[in-house]
Amino acid sequence: MTETAADQRAAVGLKAYGRIIAQWGLSAPEAAALVGLNEADLGRARDPDETISLTEDQVLRLSAVLGIYKALGTYFEDPIARLWMTRANAGPLFAGARPVDVAIEGGLPALLEIRRECEGVAMGL
Repeated sequence: MTETAADQRAAVGLKAYGRIIAQWGLSAPEAAALVGLNEADLGRARDPDETISLTEDQVLRLSAVLGIYKALGTYFEDPIARLWMTRANAGPLFAGARPVDVAIEGGLPALLEIRRECEGVAMGL
């Protein structure tokens, strides 16, 4: 089976995602739910010998996570940048919940809102 350009981009995004979830310390269920995959598919996606196709929603979720990660790294130093997604947040968007939980519960719209918020802070807005 020939890999498409979309499959190649997905593989690159998933490789980066693997590093991000390790740095954020997400559990396998959290990591899968954050990008709209089940755990088995996430495991297959992280195998360099496997190729999986992602839906548009999953690609957009991956993109949002990468944007959040970049913005957090721009604004915060470690360890705050690594811990931010998994710590309770009193901000109005989170109401005391962990950003990762808000993102999982709210799906793509929540991920995009978190990304906008993080990028705005990183740009000083």
